[in-house]
Amino acid sequence: KILDNMEIGHNVMHGQYDWTRIPELNSKTFEWDTAAPGDNWRHSHNYVHHTHTNVLDKDRDIGYGVLRIDPEQKWHPYYLGNPVYATLLAIFFQWGVWFHDLEVDRLVKGELTWAETKEVRRKMRAKAGKQIGKDYVLFPLLTGPLAPLTLLGNASANLVRNLWAFSIIFCGHFPADVESFTEEETEGETRGQWYLRQILGSANISGGQLFHIMSGNLSHQIEHHLFPDIPARRYPEIADEVRAICEKYGLPYHTGPLRKQLASVAKKIITLALPPKGTLRALVGRHTDRSTESRRVTVESPQDVAA
Repeated sequence: KILDNMEIGHNVMHGQYDWTRIPELNSKTFEWDTAAPGDNWRHSHNYVHHTHTNVLDKDRDIGYGVLRIDPEQKWHPYYLGNPVYATLLAIFFQWGVWFHDLEVDRLVKGELTWAETKEVRRKMRAKAGKQIGKDYVLFPLLTGPLAPLTLLGNASANLVRNLWAFSIIFCGHFPADVESFTEEETEGETRGQWYLRQILGSANISGGQLFHIMSGNLSHQIEHHLFPDIPARRYPEIADEVRAICEKYGLPYHTGPLRKQLASVAKKIITLALPPKGTLRALVGRHTDRSTESRRVTVESPQDVAA
């Protein structure tokens, strides 16, 4: 499932193999072995994420609508559960991706109507039914008396894939020092500035050849965001040149081993669960002011009635 989703599915749907003219590798029709419908993912990932990489309120990959993963995101008491939400998202990541294009945050804000999501929801239901049926009904039944083991094997494979994909993807954009941007900062953005944003808003993960294959070469996130439709197996060949250009012009080239990048992401998730300095004091102050006002009204009310 890891190879299907990352090395094959993700890269094929980016159009990296359209040049082969092989129908099974056509980016517009390819379907992968996960719950998220290919069409929905092509919109939320290829268009929204790659166009608006790390732009707050535009790139919905920032926190996946669930987490506070950037200090510029306004804090709310809800985010005290950040570590719990992140753990659940990692465990059930394929369903987080499945849910992603529904844009629940926009529905809540009234920016999107339920009726407008009809086609997205139809595709979600259809793909989820097929995926659940294949993994947990059809394949187990095909193995007869070994059905419980097949069921357990498929559930384990999905869990391992979910944890791995979550780790690789979050290490690609959310380690320390990776930058985010406001909509105002990207207004009138030139093509050169777009490339710069991809570099500043992405991070690589260092490792060996097998590691890069198992990550679908998303370990070369910087190169992927610069050239998303180049076959991913070519990223290691151009990485040294991209890094040299960054060094020449004094640009950061974020990279590090998985343990370092993952620890950095985990630290952000935990740290950003807490309110910014002074927030609690302000909340307590407002509560105290309201309590004082309430007591004042209670004390004065009898006098007002007597008057």
